[in-house]
Amino acid sequence: MKKLVYILIALSLLISSAFCGDARSAVVYFSATGNTEKVAKLIAEETSSDIFRIMPELEYTAEDLNYRNSSCRANKEMNDAAARPAIKSGLSAVEDYSVIYLGHPIWWGTAPRIIQTFLEEYDLSGAAIYTFCTSGSTGIERSLKDLKTLYPEINIISGKRFSSASEKEVRAWLEEL
Repeated sequence: MKKLVYILIALSLLISSAFCGDARSAVVYFSATGNTEKVAKLIAEETSSDIFRIMPELEYTAEDLNYRNSSCRANKEMNDAAARPAIKSGLSAVEDYSVIYLGHPIWWGTAPRIIQTFLEEYDLSGAAIYTFCTSGSTGIERSLKDLKTLYPEINIISGKRFSSASEKEVRAWLEEL
């Protein structure tokens, strides 16, 4: 009887480790003004995740983000479906994570083109992706739909918009997942 109990305990540990495995999580984000970075840091803290920032090769200046200027860099990128702003390398480690929280601001109702650059440069096909965005008024729905349509091979599960996130708000979202 004692031997059977030990076997059952060993078997349950083996099964639980197979399901839990090495479920490493990472927060990967792009933030041009710092708003998304604040949320990313809260998520990383709450989930004990590693954190990675998507850095453009050429940082965005205030003039690059001047949406009222039709020829600003951000407007040009968002008006060109083929635009893929270059990012600094050094993010290949994210390919080793099984859960990724991917954050970005909302630009023109969707994710900035630099998010597409990131998704096209790194193989995230084995990870569960949860997106989050920052926006004062626009929801995440279009961004989520666009990313799922563009990258059907990536397991993008759900998303959440934050305007000015608190620890409580971030924790509530994470508990829903």
